[in-house]
Amino acid sequence: MSDKVKAQPGVAEEAMIEEMIRVDHAGEYGAVRIYEGQLAVFKHLPHKRETAEALARMAKDEEVHLARFNKIINERGVRPTALNPVWHVAGFALGAATALLGEKAAHACTEAVETVIDEHYAAQVKRLDALGDAERPLRDTIEQFRLEELEHRDEAIEKGARDAAAYPLLSGAIKAACRLAIKLSEKA
Repeated sequence: MSDKVKAQPGVAEEAMIEEMIRVDHAGEYGAVRIYEGQLAVFKHLPHKRETAEALARMAKDEEVHLARFNKIINERGVRPTALNPVWHVAGFALGAATALLGEKAAHACTEAVETVIDEHYAAQVKRLDALGDAERPLRDTIEQFRLEELEHRDEAIEKGARDAAAYPLLSGAIKAACRLAIKLSEKA
């Protein structure tokens, strides 16, 4: 058997994979809640219909991602993060708050979140590649979702994310919060 193809992940690898699944499930749940918060603001503003439609489309992608991670969690018996009630409130609040700051702030939120998720998913793909074919389906799912998240990021940039008031501060704060949420959700 080659070094690249392992028949079974070891205990350390299994723990790593459980953390990946737990945090990715939490992240997709948080993303759904962010879009729900943004849509709660924009869907009631007729002059923001185009923004609401774009956000609703992205939200549907996140719902597909969450459904897939719900299935993976159930199939593998992975415990979801105990912090889901926090992400339920925090995600919605972040979405609503950035929407209340305006379209560009909402897009800045999307760009910041998706930038961190790209980094996070890319690192996971690299770790799963080291396991060879043993976790190819999980690796391929994460890579597919990473590419879809990049589409959201690029659209947010195109729609003026970087023109938001206090963009560096807003983006930096959201990225820091996302990185903290990732660390907390891996273990909790």
